[in-house]
Amino acid sequence: MTKLALYEKKQGKRDILLSRYYRGDYVRMELLKTLVSVTLGSFLLVLAVIIYKAEYLIAEATRLDYISIGKTLLGMYIIIMVVFGILSVVGYTVKYNLSRKKLARYFRLLKRLRKMSNDERPQENEFFVSEENAGEEDTIQW
Repeated sequence: MTKLALYEKKQGKRDILLSRYYRGDYVRMELLKTLVSVTLGSFLLVLAVIIYKAEYLIAEATRLDYISIGKTLLGMYIIIMVVFGILSVVGYTVKYNLSRKKLARYFRLLKRLRKMSNDERPQENEFFVSEENAGEEDTIQW
């Protein structure tokens, strides 16, 4: 029972929330979050570099090859997206599968606890009134 309570307090909440999704839906949702985060991070990184190199960019504005800079940035962006996408799919698939295993173990323990609880309940015997003769006082056995 303590294992169940500890699991419910710590990891159980997250695992139960995760169990509401199909694996494909969960992985796609997390992949989308990852790709949006990588896009935002890449944009912020490029913006930081532009601000850092602003003096150089203003001085050399007419001599820069913007097409090659754009191709390089786009290539790096695509590589980063692919790497993070693959890592995200693999990582969240593993996380989902481990969560399902933990949840299956939790439900097995819960089933065993229910069975133990049902075994401890008193069965209908001579100490309890049966439903058929509950109204007849002289047939109650003590």
